[in-house]
Amino acid sequence: MQALVDVILPVFLVIGAGYLVVWRKMFSDAAVDGLMGFAQNFAFPCLLFRAISQLNLDEALSVSLFASFYTGAFAGFAAGLLGARLIFRRPWQDSIAIGFCGMFSNSLLLGVPITERAYGAGALQSNFAIISVHAPILYGIGLTIMELTRAQGAGPLAKAKAILTAVFRNGLILGIALGFVANLTNLPVPEVVGGALDLVSRAALPAALFALGGILYRYRPEGDMATITMVCLISLVLHPLVTYTLGKLTGLTTGQLRSAVLTASMAPGVNTYIFANMYGVARRVAASALLMATALSIVTIWIWLAILP
Repeated sequence: MQALVDVILPVFLVIGAGYLVVWRKMFSDAAVDGLMGFAQNFAFPCLLFRAISQLNLDEALSVSLFASFYTGAFAGFAAGLLGARLIFRRPWQDSIAIGFCGMFSNSLLLGVPITERAYGAGALQSNFAIISVHAPILYGIGLTIMELTRAQGAGPLAKAKAILTAVFRNGLILGIALGFVANLTNLPVPEVVGGALDLVSRAALPAALFALGGILYRYRPEGDMATITMVCLISLVLHPLVTYTLGKLTGLTTGQLRSAVLTASMAPGVNTYIFANMYGVARRVAASALLMATALSIVTIWIWLAILP
């Protein structure tokens, strides 16, 4: 119970505050979009740049860590896609978007603050290692499969251009890429620039969590409950369970196991709705699963915190 009070509830209180002020018409949809745009396009890229530029790559980039987490993510994608297609008879493009919902956990907006509150800021190295390839890998898979499905008559160059444009237009990926460049080249960051980046970075989590509350109010659940329930089970149970099992089998350190499982246990991220909206498919499922899984994760995260060493 103490973990619920000390670790989980403060994060969800900030989300709840954003939900409340939008519900009470104290904060407009345009303001929510602007705040989330600031967090996603500016504050988080700064945070990721700083974290990855200072990351000890020899310690952080663990094959076992990535294998444990991303096998769980790929299992979530396969379960979502096949479940949507074979059980619920959704079109292929809908099924791909639903699979993306089962694969893309909210590693940044929820995974980082929950891990930090549970185990301290020093426990985030493995989180940032996972995040460093999270968006490129998962967006790359989702975009590639979707574009191949959509552009069946297009040539390989047109398909490649569409995929690369979609991936590298993302500010988070640019922040990650620049962070790796700075890290690998030992590029010195002037103190005044680093101070400015840190100021913006510190605004990322509270701004994004508050805006997330407003976004969750906007996309209240309706219809498709069986499909939405499937996505919630995949995100909150299947992904972390696969990650935990493989993490134990491959001998992850305690810190790595905590970061991997907690990141895997997060609800689908806002990017799942962005992906669905980008293609105009399965938007109701993506938005409703985002809201329901986020609410349910209050309980499931508590359970995983009790299970983890």
